[in-house]
Amino acid sequence: MTTTKKTTTRKKSTKVTATKPRTVAQKIPDLPKNPFSYEVLDAASKMRSKANKVQVLQRYGDPSIKAILIWNFDDTIETLLPEGEVPYGSNIEDEMTSGSLSSKINDAVGKMKEIGSQSLGSQDQGRTTIRKEFTKFYNFLKGGNPSMSSLRRETMFINVLQGLHPLEAEILILVKDGRLEEKYKITKDVVSEAFPDITWGGRAWPTKQKKHLS
Repeated sequence: MTTTKKTTTRKKSTKVTATKPRTVAQKIPDLPKNPFSYEVLDAASKMRSKANKVQVLQRYGDPSIKAILIWNFDDTIETLLPEGEVPYGSNIEDEMTSGSLSSKINDAVGKMKEIGSQSLGSQDQGRTTIRKEFTKFYNFLKGGNPSMSSLRRETMFINVLQGLHPLEAEILILVKDGRLEEKYKITKDVVSEAFPDITWGGRAWPTKQKKHLS
């Protein structure tokens, strides 16, 4: 009787190596000519790397963007506007409106986020922009215009806010209290690298001379 030897073939085990997902390099976005301040800050904020944030600010930053960032980050600047909520102005229509101007702006910004748009149609068409209004900022700071009364200063700020697109008005409300980083992922370190010509400090102005934030 012949016996056959049974042979077994071993299966080769296949080692599965986990591959890391490839990180796609972020492109610097193309913004429209003369972009709104919120478009520039939002674009910089969405960049993951510091280098890209710097590049966005350098490409689209203008004197008004620098003014916003200096006002927010320079520790020697003292804002003369009340902290917190901004009330409505003194006209009859505003007096009949409940809430505050800050709340109205926040509501508009919230609705835009909800519908995934930066516009609410005719409801948010600003009459002006931060780009046009930033030369008034010195009036809101200690030493900028000492002869201006508190009432006139606050009224001027309210009028500026009411003329802006809600997303730009929101920026000024954040900046006046040094809270820009609550919404935009931009640090003082990023700003310093983007604009090495900014000299920090020494902005507690003691004279009546107009001093633009630059």
